[in-house]
Amino acid sequence: MKTRREFIKTTAAAAAFSILPSSVFSSQASKLRLGFIGVGFRGQGHLGLALRRDDVEVVALCDVQQRMMDMALARVTKAGKSKPQVILDGPYGYRKMLENKDIDAVIISTPWEWHTVMCLDAMNAKKYVGCEVITGMTIEECWELVHTSERTGMPLMMLENVCYRRDVMAVMNMVRQGVFGELIHLQGGYQHDLREVKFNDGKDPLGPGAEFGEKAFSEAQWRTHHSVNRNGDLYPTHGIGPVAMMININRGNRFTRLSSYATKARGLHNYIAKTGGENHPNARVNFRLGDVVTTMIQTANGETVLLQHDTNLPRPYSLGFRVQGTNGIWMDVNKSIYIEGQSKEEHRWEEAQAWLDKYDHPLWKKYGSDASGAGHGGMDWFVFNAFVQAAKLKIQTPQDVYDAVTWSAITPLSEDSIERGGESVEFPDFTGGQWMYRKNNFAVDDTY
Repeated sequence: MKTRREFIKTTAAAAAFSILPSSVFSSQASKLRLGFIGVGFRGQGHLGLALRRDDVEVVALCDVQQRMMDMALARVTKAGKSKPQVILDGPYGYRKMLENKDIDAVIISTPWEWHTVMCLDAMNAKKYVGCEVITGMTIEECWELVHTSERTGMPLMMLENVCYRRDVMAVMNMVRQGVFGELIHLQGGYQHDLREVKFNDGKDPLGPGAEFGEKAFSEAQWRTHHSVNRNGDLYPTHGIGPVAMMININRGNRFTRLSSYATKARGLHNYIAKTGGENHPNARVNFRLGDVVTTMIQTANGETVLLQHDTNLPRPYSLGFRVQGTNGIWMDVNKSIYIEGQSKEEHRWEEAQAWLDKYDHPLWKKYGSDASGAGHGGMDWFVFNAFVQAAKLKIQTPQDVYDAVTWSAITPLSEDSIERGGESVEFPDFTGGQWMYRKNNFAVDDTY
């Protein structure tokens, strides 16, 4: 059994190995044989990216719903690819897929509550694992994922795509070149009106309605239950992932403490009343999730990070990024920047686009055309490509198991803090102290 020290030594070697140009390996890397666990809309997005590539073979598809499987198979046929193995054997049918020795890696795109057990089973089956957010719903699950990855030597990459957003990567490039000076405070969040995702009438996937659960469609079948039963930052990764990479979390820095507060819950009830009427049965549901959840995190190196979860009220979409250092500040909500001594006017915002163009990340310069047409403005191509490249080359993934559990742990920690009236709670060190010695190689070359 590998010890933590041996695993860290292995991943460090892999990181050093990965900084060579990907062209060195292109002639040696074999085709990646991929299986998909979950082919709902998100899984179909990943499937579409796989079908665009000549270096990926789609070996098997697994789901619990015939409707989604039919849609996925239609994509395969349209792409002119061979029909993969089809598994429709109930919620644990994916284990049959994992027995397939021809599969190198799996993509997991299922309801959140299934992610941990599926990741564990896949790593134990010696598969590379790419899992949609989040990976662990409890601190205990997060530790189990770490221990299993260390024991099996199999990487787990949470497919957090906002780390690859073009403006975010340009700002990260600026951070690494010292444009903002020493970083002091950062913000991010998931500020996205999801009311029409959490409810529908069960007939029209795009139509408004007041149903969730068995009568609903797609994410409304399962996602809304979390808003009924839980109160915390249920989706922290889009905000924390990019921020964590900028301040070297798990790579010279770590989160130390967290505190969270939640507002009252009104948005989902009001939406039900508006679309289904005050007499609709769901209008009597008591939603625990506060409409706005605010979380503050401290770091070992002295920065603070503010996160907000805001999905139940009418609002425009924004992830609310703010990067602030001793030399200046960038905010995405107003698409503005201010750099002391370099901005056109003192103490006045200027449009950030010229700065973002100047510091456009090399990966976007090189692969932007390849990412054209991919989901979420091209971000999906980059995160999928990073996973495929790592799995093909049998090296560590750029977002590793420590990132996956650190970002996921914010949810249960925030729930705990809110339950205690906003009390500060200790943040686990999932690296076992190795954060002090690990280097940040995220997006430093074109391997990923």
